Amino acid sequence: MTQLFFSEYADSAETPHRRLAIFGAGGLGREVLALIRHLNEAGATWEVVGFYDDKAPATPTIHDLPYLGTAADLNAITQPLFVAVAVGSSQHRAAVVERLTSPQLRFPVLIHPRVAHRPFQHLSIGPGTIITESCILTTDVRLGRHVLLNLGCTVGHDAVLEDFCSLMPHANVGGEAHLERGVYLGTNATVINRVRIGEGTILGAGAVAVRDLPAGCTAVGVPARTIKN
Repeated sequence: MTQLFFSEYADSAETPHRRLAIFGAGGLGREVLALIRHLNEAGATWEVVGFYDDKAPATPTIHDLPYLGTAADLNAITQPLFVAVAVGSSQHRAAVVERLTSPQLRFPVLIHPRVAHRPFQHLSIGPGTIITESCILTTDVRLGRHVLLNLGCTVGHDAVLEDFCSLMPHANVGGEAHLERGVYLGTNATVINRVRIGEGTILGAGAVAVRDLPAGCTAVGVPARTIKN
């Protein structure tokens, strides 16, 4: 069955309105806001209170919602609040989550309503994961904490994406592939079946990984070759 590894997620489903803030006041933050509004149109009950970011945006409001402050301000809240971390970089997203230490904060799983995630698919999805429109997860897929799947990504059977992995639009992960913590796949990048990508590695836009890549490198091209460690 599909497992959302987030105990508060199931409990909060009974709450009439769930207050949520978005950390990240840039373009991805606005895209996540649109995702949440799609979810509400489909019957969810998120009440988005505004945006947080350590860099103040150019305007005091974003799509009619206020900028509310920095991570320090978010840690200072006194009531429970869900937080969607809308930061595209794997490394930066992990750093933000590490700074958000208040026990009042919880991280929901956000999946676009048109992305299939039925019990018979046997998906495991960790807290804080965001899956945007037109993504496809087949079966027996495991996603860790705070994974980001941007528009139109595909993930094949038995694939594993560890915590803080980021897939940019139309990236593809083959069956039984394994992406270690913090791997970043650029737009249209592909990891073929059974290939393992080491922790923190970046696979450039359009690159195709046909063999294992070590941790902490940048690889580009078809087939992907390491250009930087």
